[in-house]
Amino acid sequence: MLSIRQLRYFVEIADSGSFSAAAEHLFVAQSALSRQIKDMETQLQTPLFERTARQPRLTAAGEAFLPRARNLLHELTKASDMATQVGSGQLGTLRLSHSSTVPMSGWLLGNISAYLDQYTGVSMDIVKLSSEAQLEELAEGRLDVGLLRLPVLRQREGVQIVPLYSERLLLAVPPNHRLAVDNSGRGVDLAQLKDEAFISIPHPQRGGLSYLSAELCMRQGFFPKAARVVSRKTTQLQLIQAGFGIALLPESMQDIAPPDIRFLPLADPDCQSTVALACRQNPTALVERFIKTCTVHCRSEPARDSGATFNSSVD
Repeated sequence: MLSIRQLRYFVEIADSGSFSAAAEHLFVAQSALSRQIKDMETQLQTPLFERTARQPRLTAAGEAFLPRARNLLHELTKASDMATQVGSGQLGTLRLSHSSTVPMSGWLLGNISAYLDQYTGVSMDIVKLSSEAQLEELAEGRLDVGLLRLPVLRQREGVQIVPLYSERLLLAVPPNHRLAVDNSGRGVDLAQLKDEAFISIPHPQRGGLSYLSAELCMRQGFFPKAARVVSRKTTQLQLIQAGFGIALLPESMQDIAPPDIRFLPLADPDCQSTVALACRQNPTALVERFIKTCTVHCRSEPARDSGATFNSSVD
């Protein structure tokens, strides 16, 4: 089997016009160079050069072999460069998922744009999955990065979760709801919601926003009453609009909500929800670069009137 070194030696001799010049360019002894070419000719069972007193000339076999040898070396260089770029996270496809309550807007879209602008050889494949499904896909290696809301009740082995930022929760109500009419800009006390119908009720085995909402209500002495139609997905926006009930939603959900849904502030400033990034332990360079982009933006994001706070302790 011919070696890469032999191909490189052969092409260099053809380009330089002599064994001595090629040896000088390659920083090898001329005798070693001659020996490698002789081995090539033995393997190919045909001479590649005519040795003359002045300079070697390519034989017909050498002329036929030269362009293919050049192409092989060129393709090898391309393959090596591609492997290096993929291994360093500069090339490839990042498989990302987000939960329905982490909308593709604002901060998230800004991070994706910054990441893709910096790494032009990277593309992204984005899907929407529940937090539990994201963790499963990550554990099975079918997903690279997940974006979800805490808390997570069931952790997966080999998956790490990194808190990114928190944003305040708002009360989402239909346009004609009594609190939308009577609130006058005042914060709503959670205790006022005891008799309201909630369109998002926690699943016994799942965490996330609905679990957090129920936990906040239980601190006020009641468990949220289920509406006749419930959902833990983006569908809840349409249910609120149709008047089926209310929900506690993160402020960023306003970006994708129908315009007639009213979002009311809560009196308790501690009513906040945290968005976290999930990935496999010992992530690839591709994933590490995305995490770095996200965490750098978290640290550098200025204080906002919206009440979002960013985790500055992420390494």
